[in-house]
Amino acid sequence: MHDIYENPLISRYASREMAQIFSDDHKFRTWRRLWVALAEAEHDLGLEISQEQIDELKAHCDDINYDVAQAREKEVRHDVMSHVYAYGVQCPKAKGIIHLGATSCYVGDNADIIIMRDALELIRRRLLNTMDLLAKFALDHANMPTLGFTHYQPAQLTTVGKRACLWLQDLWLDYQQLEDLLANMPLRGVKGTTGTQASFMTLFDGDSQKVRQLEKLVVEKLGYAKVYPVTGQTYPRKLDYHVLSVLSGIAQSAYKFANDIRLLQNLKEIEEPFESKQIGSSAMAYKRNPMRSERLCSLARFVITLPENAAITASTQWFERTLDDSANKRLSVPQAFLATDSVLKLYMNIADGLVLYPKTIERHMNEELPFMATETILMEAVKRGGDRQELHEKIRELSMQAAARVKMEGLNNNLIDLMAQDAAFRMSREEMDALMAPINFVGRALQQVKEFLEECIVPILNENAALLGEKGEISI
Repeated sequence: MHDIYENPLISRYASREMAQIFSDDHKFRTWRRLWVALAEAEHDLGLEISQEQIDELKAHCDDINYDVAQAREKEVRHDVMSHVYAYGVQCPKAKGIIHLGATSCYVGDNADIIIMRDALELIRRRLLNTMDLLAKFALDHANMPTLGFTHYQPAQLTTVGKRACLWLQDLWLDYQQLEDLLANMPLRGVKGTTGTQASFMTLFDGDSQKVRQLEKLVVEKLGYAKVYPVTGQTYPRKLDYHVLSVLSGIAQSAYKFANDIRLLQNLKEIEEPFESKQIGSSAMAYKRNPMRSERLCSLARFVITLPENAAITASTQWFERTLDDSANKRLSVPQAFLATDSVLKLYMNIADGLVLYPKTIERHMNEELPFMATETILMEAVKRGGDRQELHEKIRELSMQAAARVKMEGLNNNLIDLMAQDAAFRMSREEMDALMAPINFVGRALQQVKEFLEECIVPILNENAALLGEKGEISI
């Protein structure tokens, strides 16, 4: 259809897998799982709910009669009660016990948490695969010297692999935040209308321990171990803020990576993948625009802004509940996940196909290396009997001459030639060149790469080996 708006996160960017997690079908099947778990737990604790009724509910857990639910919602304007009614049409024996004692948020909020957790597990898998690709790239180029930058001005040398570890460390920090969130993400539980469990106290004749046991049984049947100890009608909306903050962190890391690639592509040192038929510009046929990295940054920027929205929602909830969160959540939470999924797909695609140009990297180093090597040459010249203060002044004067030649005349940096021609340094050009080997100026970069990978990254990847091997496919 081309005559109505379509969300580009669905039509252009996100994976079908993530889109299905936030589909109506997944949501309403999860609602029915929650109703089955509640009925089973109430049966286990002695309420008059038969196994036959439970079996009937289970038989229709996945074949949702949407036409009945939609027609009913037009009449009653309530989505949960419409689906209770539709489930009851399919399960006439059990219709009287569906949703027994529960409020709408029993299915709505618990399902939202389950769906977010499913989505976080997919994000976790994407994150691990991205880390795996970066780790391989870092190790492959751990000892390749390159010009480092501070303030986007030439600084000391680093290595391509060490720079990649900066990108990877950001993801490693995000991974720790994600793991912490997953380990401490409870369900809302079985709390009733205002969170007091009053309706369940009535069902169980005031037996507080049975009500407590009911909640424990329900969440266990759903594969969870924790619930919020207290709630109003909803789970605390701070959870949405925490979830979106983790996604925002991943987006921040991805943006940093893609922005660096955009800058490196301008320098012609590293490029993102560029396909043989790809067009960079409608006017300038020679261009190779970093469209993947630019798209990643564009989507990441959207995700980065979303925690503020969730923070406002969390802070403006009234007492035990207000409904001004609902429409907002339907937009912000799914789209945060869809966009983060898109970002990580792009990240994987770029990281898996980075193209290096070693000769350009070497040329840029050589343009700056004479300035960086002066301290090493100074120390060697002093060892050979030179006067440190005199030599320092000569280097200052010659550096200014060389810099003027580069900036004013557009010529190459001839500082080493000037120093070799000065007898005060007591060294030939060949001897100076030997001191200027780029690998001598990268410090412990190689060791840092290996130590970081071995101590921090490899154990995580080994633990999750079954999830690795995914590629970052992009559709457009």
